[in-house]
Amino acid sequence: VAKQFIKIDDFTNFMRQVIFPAGSHGKLGGKSSGLFLASQVLQRDDPKEPLLRRVRTPRTWYLTSDSIFHFMSYNDLEDIIEQKYRDLNQVRQEYPFIIQLFKNSPLPPDVLCDLSLALDDFKNIPLIVRSSSLLEDRTGAVFAGKYKSLFIANQGTKEERLAALVDAINEVFASLFSPDPIEYRIEHGLIDSHEELGILIQEVVGTRVGDYYLPSFAGVAFSHNNFRWSSRIKREDGLIRLVPGLGTRAVDRLTDDYPVLIAPGQPGLRVNSAADEILRYSPKKIDLINLKTRRFETVGVQEFLSTHGGDFPLANHLVSILEGDHFREPFPLGTGFDRDDYVVTFEGLFKRSDFLEQITAILTRLEQVYQHPIDIEFAHDGTDFYLLQCRAQSSRVESPPAVIPTDVPEDQIIFSADRFVSNGGLPEITHIVYVDPRRYAGLKDHQDFLNVGRIIGQLNRVLPKRKFVLMGPGRWGSRGDIRLGVNVGYSDISNTAMLIEIARQQDDYAPEPSFGTHFFQDLVEASIHYLPLYPDAPEIHFNEEFLLSQPNSLSELLPEYRDLAGVVRVLNLPAITHGLILQILMNTETEQALAILTEPS
Repeated sequence: VAKQFIKIDDFTNFMRQVIFPAGSHGKLGGKSSGLFLASQVLQRDDPKEPLLRRVRTPRTWYLTSDSIFHFMSYNDLEDIIEQKYRDLNQVRQEYPFIIQLFKNSPLPPDVLCDLSLALDDFKNIPLIVRSSSLLEDRTGAVFAGKYKSLFIANQGTKEERLAALVDAINEVFASLFSPDPIEYRIEHGLIDSHEELGILIQEVVGTRVGDYYLPSFAGVAFSHNNFRWSSRIKREDGLIRLVPGLGTRAVDRLTDDYPVLIAPGQPGLRVNSAADEILRYSPKKIDLINLKTRRFETVGVQEFLSTHGGDFPLANHLVSILEGDHFREPFPLGTGFDRDDYVVTFEGLFKRSDFLEQITAILTRLEQVYQHPIDIEFAHDGTDFYLLQCRAQSSRVESPPAVIPTDVPEDQIIFSADRFVSNGGLPEITHIVYVDPRRYAGLKDHQDFLNVGRIIGQLNRVLPKRKFVLMGPGRWGSRGDIRLGVNVGYSDISNTAMLIEIARQQDDYAPEPSFGTHFFQDLVEASIHYLPLYPDAPEIHFNEEFLLSQPNSLSELLPEYRDLAGVVRVLNLPAITHGLILQILMNTETEQALAILTEPS
C-alpha cells in the first residue's frame, strides 16, 4: 500500500520532525506510520472527492522506536527489559516503582536539544504525548489503550514546558512495562517478539474557549459494526462513537457518562429513540485542558455551555433543547445557553453538515485500499476534520447463529437475554463467577471494592481457560467510580469465555453499549463474548436463586479473600450439579440468548 501512495519526496519535510539518537536504526512504530500512510492515501485520492482532500492531520513530531533503549542505556536501566518474563503479580507490584524510576531519570542531551526545537515549533499549543510501539496497530494485535497517552497544557516558561514534556515522555516509556501490555503479548504469542516504543508528540486539535482548550467534538469510527443494536443495521454500515470535547470519553469505558452512538450507513436507527432514553444516555461531561491550572480536567456540559456556549465552535450543531417529551434544534442566532435545557445529541451535525458523508467516504476509501476493516480516531476544531489515528479494526471469526431451543424446562435455564446479542455458542462452561450486585453495592470500604477486582484477576489465572464466565453489576473495566463497575483491566479478564453485565431497574446505571471502546476491542480480539443482561425486563429469565444458593468455591480457591465470599461467588457446576455444564446459545437474527444447564457433549 505504501508503495502505491508514498513517494520519496514525501519524506523530505517529514524527516525534519523526526527525533532520533545518534546511530539510530529505529522505526516510527505502528501508530505513527499508520497515521502517515492514511493521510497520504486520502491526500492522493481522486481530486473529484473534495471530502477526502479536506481531511487534515495535526502537527506532529516523532521519537524513533529505539529512543527508549537509548534512554535506558543512558540511565543504566537495561535490566528492566526482563520485566516481561516475570510473574504478572510481580509485574503489577513493581510497575509503580518503574514509573517513578523513569520519571526521575534524565533524557539524553541530544534528545533534549531536539525536543527544545519541537517546542519552538509547537509554540504554546497544548500537546498530547502518545505511544507508537513496533507491535502496536498491527492486524490482529492493535494493543488498543495498552500504552499510555498523556496530555500536557504546554504553558509557562520554556523550561517549564520542556520539563513537563520530558516527564510525559518518560511516563509513556515506562508504560512499556505495565502488566496489561505484557499480558496482551503473552495472549497473542508476542512475548518473545522484539518490542520498541516510539513516541508521537502531537498538537491537540481544538481552540481556546475561556481558560479551556478543547475540540468541538471528537471520537472513533469503525468501517464494520461488530455489535449491531438492530437487525436492520448491516455490518458494513459502520459505527461512530462521538463526544463533545476531547475524545478520551469516546475510547474509554466510563461509569458516569455515555457517548453518542450512530451507524453512518443507517443514521436513522439509533440505540435510544425515546426522549427519556436520549436524555439519560446523552453525554453529560466534557474532557478538556485547563490552561490556567495546566491540567486535564472534566467539567459538566451544562456548566460549560452556560459560561462558554456562545464562544464554543459548532455549539448549535452539538445540542438539542428538551421541550416536554421531544427535542428541537436550537435557533441558529440568538441562542441563550444560560436559559435553555440543552442536551448533547449531535442532531445538527448529522442533519445540517456533511460530517456523516465525509466520515463514510474516509472509512470506505481506507478499507478499500487496505483491503480489511479499519478504525480511525478523529477530532474537529469547529472548522476542519483531523485524522488522529488509523489502524486495522479488531475482529474475530464470525460465528454462525445458534439454534435457540424452545422446550427447555424452566429449572434448567440460568438466564435469557434479548438485547445486543451476538452470534455463537459457548458449549461447555464449567464455572460461573457471580458478583452479587446487591452485596457489591452494599460494600462500605473502598479497599473492598479494589479487592473484588483483585479477586477477579486471581480467578482469571486459576480457573480453566475459556471454561468460565464472569457475571456482575455495572460496567466492568470502566474509568470512574468503581462502585458502579468492577475495577478490572485486560490482564484480569483475559481468560474468561464471556463477560455478562447485569443491570437492574432500581439501580442508577445500565450496561453501556461499549462497542468501539478499547475495552470492547480487547474482548473482540481475545474472542471473549460480551452480553448485557436486563433481568427485570419482560420475558427475561434470570435464575438468581440458583446463583445465590449453590456452594461457593471462593474460600477454597482464594482463602485470603474468604471475607468477601458473600460478594463474589464461584460456582463449580459439574461438582454441584452431578456433572452438568452450562451452555450459552446466541442468535443475532432472532435477538435471543439462552444459558442452560445440560449434559456435557
